Amino acid sequence: MPAFQLSRRSVLAGTAATAAVAALPMVQGRAQAAAPAAGGYRWRNAVMGGTGFVTGVLFHPAVRGLAYARTDIGGAYRWDDRTDRWVPLTDHIGWDDWNLLGVEAMAVDPAHPNRLYLALGTYAQSWAGNGAVLRSEDRGATWTRTDLTVKLGANEDGRGCGERLLVDPRDSDTLWLGTRHDGLLKSTDRGATWKAVSFPATPSATGQGVTLLVAAGRTLYAGWGDSDGTAGKPNLYRTSDGTTWEAVPNQPTGTAAKVPIRAAYDRHTRELYVTYANAPGPNGQSDGSVHKLRTTDGRWTEVTPVKPGGATEDGGTDSFGYGGVAVDARRPGTVVVSTNNRWALIDTLYRTTDGGRTWKSLKDKAVIDVSETPYLKWGADKPKFGWWIQAVGVDPFDSEHVVYGTGATLYGTRDLKHWAPQIRGLEEASVVQLVSPPSGAAHLITGSRDIGVLYHDRLTASPSRGMATNPVFGSATGLAQAPAKPSYVVRTGWGDHGNGAYSNDGGKTWAPFKAQPAVAKDAPGPIVTNADGSVLLWSFVHWDGTTYPAQRSDDNGAGWSEVASLPKGAVLVADPVDRKLFYAFDYSTGTLLASTDGGLTFTARATGLKSGDKEFQLTAAPGRSGDLWLSVKWNGLYRSTDGGATFAKVSSCWASYTVGFGKAAEGASYPAVYLVGSTESITAVYRSDDEAKTWTRINDDRHQWGWIGAAITGDPRIHGRVYIATNGRGVQYGEPS
Repeated sequence: MPAFQLSRRSVLAGTAATAAVAALPMVQGRAQAAAPAAGGYRWRNAVMGGTGFVTGVLFHPAVRGLAYARTDIGGAYRWDDRTDRWVPLTDHIGWDDWNLLGVEAMAVDPAHPNRLYLALGTYAQSWAGNGAVLRSEDRGATWTRTDLTVKLGANEDGRGCGERLLVDPRDSDTLWLGTRHDGLLKSTDRGATWKAVSFPATPSATGQGVTLLVAAGRTLYAGWGDSDGTAGKPNLYRTSDGTTWEAVPNQPTGTAAKVPIRAAYDRHTRELYVTYANAPGPNGQSDGSVHKLRTTDGRWTEVTPVKPGGATEDGGTDSFGYGGVAVDARRPGTVVVSTNNRWALIDTLYRTTDGGRTWKSLKDKAVIDVSETPYLKWGADKPKFGWWIQAVGVDPFDSEHVVYGTGATLYGTRDLKHWAPQIRGLEEASVVQLVSPPSGAAHLITGSRDIGVLYHDRLTASPSRGMATNPVFGSATGLAQAPAKPSYVVRTGWGDHGNGAYSNDGGKTWAPFKAQPAVAKDAPGPIVTNADGSVLLWSFVHWDGTTYPAQRSDDNGAGWSEVASLPKGAVLVADPVDRKLFYAFDYSTGTLLASTDGGLTFTARATGLKSGDKEFQLTAAPGRSGDLWLSVKWNGLYRSTDGGATFAKVSSCWASYTVGFGKAAEGASYPAVYLVGSTESITAVYRSDDEAKTWTRINDDRHQWGWIGAAITGDPRIHGRVYIATNGRGVQYGEPS
C-alpha cells in the first residue's frame, strides 16, 4: 500500500517547486542561497524505513493532504501528497549546528497554510548549544532562523510530549513556546524575536517545564511537568487574554495525573481531552489517566479507557501511562488515545465515539503488514503493535485515517483495522558502522543503534531480510569483514541472547559465537577480524564508558583469551593483507602499537601522537599492507606507510573525523579517499583521487545532516559512490550526478 495514505489531491498548486526544493541554510536570520558542491553529487538515503522515534505528527486542520512529522534526533518532515513520501526539511543543518537536528516542537498556522514553525534543540545539558526557531512561509522549502538564549531537549525525557509550540488563534503574528528550564516564551512578530512572559509555575531540576500548549477556542492551555501531581500544586494552566495565566480549577490530581502529556480540543463538543502519566516518558511510566474538561462550565470527567495496575496472565502488573491524543474533526465525541510504556500487554490505541464513555482497543483486531519494512518484526514471527506511542493523529478530512508514531516507525490505517508503516522518505537511524563489500549481492552492510545490523540487498528498499538475527541485537557495537575473505563477517552488539555472531555468506545469515567472554554481556564493544578471518579481537566498553581488556579468538569464537599487552579501549584495526598483522591506537597515551603474531602480543611503535580522545579513528587503506590513516578530529589527519612506525601529517586538511576508501578513479593507482573533515573553513564531505594531495567537496549546503563523524566509506566497486553514517538521518549515499 502507499506510504502515508493521504488524499492524492495536490495541495501545492500555486507554490511551484516548493515540494521538491530542499531547505536552504540560514545565517543570522537571513536566507542564504545554497552553494552547489564542486563535485556535483546526488544524495539519497539508503532505505531502511523509519528506524527512529517519531515524536510528533501534525495534520494541517484546513488543508487536505498536508501533514508534518518530527523526530527526536533526525529533524522534521513534510508529507508530499504527489509522491506519497516524506520530504526532509532540515538536512541543511550543518556540523556546527548538530544540536539543532532534534525537533522539540512544531506548529502550523490554521489561517495561513504555508506557514510552518519548528523549535529545535536536541539536548538541554550544559554542554549543548542553545535552541533555535525556524520559520517558513513556504511549508519548509526555505527557512529563516532565530537563535534562542535557552536550551531545548528534543532527545531528553518528555520528548514525546507536546506540542510545546503554538500559533495564537487570535493573532497569527503571536507565537508561544514552552521550555523545559526557562518557563514560557512569547513572540509577537511571527517568531523573529522572543521574550519570557510571566507564568505562575516555577521550573525545577527535573527539566520538564511546559509540556504542552493547545488552543481551545480562544483560550490557551499549558501543561506543566514539574508538579508532583498533588492538590495545591497544579499542572495545567490557562489564559483567556494572552496576558494572565491561572491554574485550571478542579483539575485532576494524584500519581495517575502527575504529568500532562498531550491535549486535544473537540470544537464540536467544546471539550478538552488531556492524557496524563506519572512520568514524562517515553520510559519510566507506570501509571496514567485520561480526563476531559468541558470548557463551557469547567466540569472535569475522568474518561480513562483502562486503568493501569491490573494483573497480567503471568502474574505481572499491567503498568503504563497514557501518551498521544487526537480528536476527529468530523465526528463530535470521537477521540483516539494511546498507551505508552506498556510492555506486559503491549501498547495500543483506544478509540471512543461517545466522548469517552466507552472505548475500543484498535490493537485487538489489527492486521499489521510490515512487508515494506521487514525489520519491524524484530526477529519474531510477526510485528507488535508498537511501543513509545506518544504521537497520534486523526486526518481532519478522513475519520478512519489514523496514524501513530512509535520508537521505530509511523503506522497508519484507512479502515481502523489494516495497518502498515507509512514512512517512505523518513529515515532516522543513528548509524555507527559501515561495510561496503568488494563482491557479493549487497553493496552495503550497516550497524546502527537500536536496530542492530542490516544487510542491504538493495539501497532503494528496506532490507528484505530485516534485522540480522541469531542473535538479534538492539544496538550494534562492532561490524567487520575479512578483507581477503569477504564472505566472512562478524558483528557484536547489545542482545538478550548473545553479543557476538559470525556469517560465512557475506552477512546474509548469522550464527552466534559458540562462547563469549563474560564481560561481553554488559560491555560489548568493537570487533575486528584479520585478513583471512582466522583471528578475532574483541574490545569491551560499557555504556558508561568503562573499558575492559580485549580478548582474542582463533577458533571462530569458540574460545577466548585476554590480550594482556593491549591497552584497554585501544582502537583496533587489522592489516588488510598480512593475516598476522594487527594495529592498535592507544588514545590515552598517543601510542600506535602493532602485533606481528596474529594478535597474541602487541608492542609500541610510534609514540607521541595526539592523545586524549576516545573518538580518534584508525583506518587501513584496502589492498595495502601497513598503510594507516589516523583521524584525530580538529588536530588533523596523519598517515603511516610503514605499519605505524612513523606518521606524517597530511597537510591538505586541518581537521579529520572519519576517513574511508573506495574504488580508484580511472587511471589512478590509489583508492579514492573520502573524508569528513575540514580542508578550508567548514566541516564537510570530501573526496580525493590523488592520495589526499587535493580534495573536492562533494556535499553541499542543502545536504549536511548535522553530526556525521561516525563512519564513511566508498564503494569498492563503483568509483565516486560514498556512504555516510549519520546520527539521525540514516545512511546517506552519494554519487556523481
